[in-house]
Amino acid sequence: MSMKMGLLGRKIGMTQVFHDDGTALGVTAVTVGPCTVVGKRTPEIHGYTAIQLGFEETPVRLVSRPQAGYVKKVGLEKTPRVLREVRLDNPKDLEKFEIGTVLRAGEIFKSGDVIDVVGTTKGKGYQGVMKMHRMKGDSATHGTHEFFRHGGSIGCRLTPGRVHKGKRMSGRMGGNKCTSSDLVVVKVLDDRDIVLIKGAVPGGANGLVLVKGSTKNVRKYIVPQMIKEAESKNPMKASKKGAPAAAKK
Repeated sequence: MSMKMGLLGRKIGMTQVFHDDGTALGVTAVTVGPCTVVGKRTPEIHGYTAIQLGFEETPVRLVSRPQAGYVKKVGLEKTPRVLREVRLDNPKDLEKFEIGTVLRAGEIFKSGDVIDVVGTTKGKGYQGVMKMHRMKGDSATHGTHEFFRHGGSIGCRLTPGRVHKGKRMSGRMGGNKCTSSDLVVVKVLDDRDIVLIKGAVPGGANGLVLVKGSTKNVRKYIVPQMIKEAESKNPMKASKKGAPAAAKK
């Protein structure tokens, strides 16, 4: 079943897949699921339609009393490590998911699906303007001292007498929530719950990601189809080679 649903997973890393025509495609391997349906959100009570998914398992020694009470109320045996809500477009889709149902990658995704992947980018720490905003820096010539990688002046004189909001300056880089949209599912390994996604996915290895159906109704091709050139059927091209020899005889 292919629908605009989502599952939690962890990024493994990047690799390649080879097609029948010998071309290689860079893909990201993501372990998706299994996820357990923990709760439902209905328009009548909550004002929107969504399901709450639980991913992985929390050790018993780390479970707090509120978490234990919530899991007991729902009727689950294990406490999920991660809880996330996934919105649904149609309220009728809630009937397909019962609390306690385990969802796997092969049940939600299939090859050719266009998806969005939500993750946290790699943290780079405090960085300067040359790395953050790709500024060129100052000239490395005579007379320039200690200002090779500086951002330059930031003021605007008397008017307006302040620094404009959004000025590109040094600061903390990375570690932000990021969504890579319009990616394509290349292959789904059902037995291992691994989804191969075309292109790069935000975050580092073993990072938590949310793989969900694309919000845009777009269609993309993984590899363009190779068109075989039609062979020439002109009889004159084949006969011209033997024509001079036959004329000499």
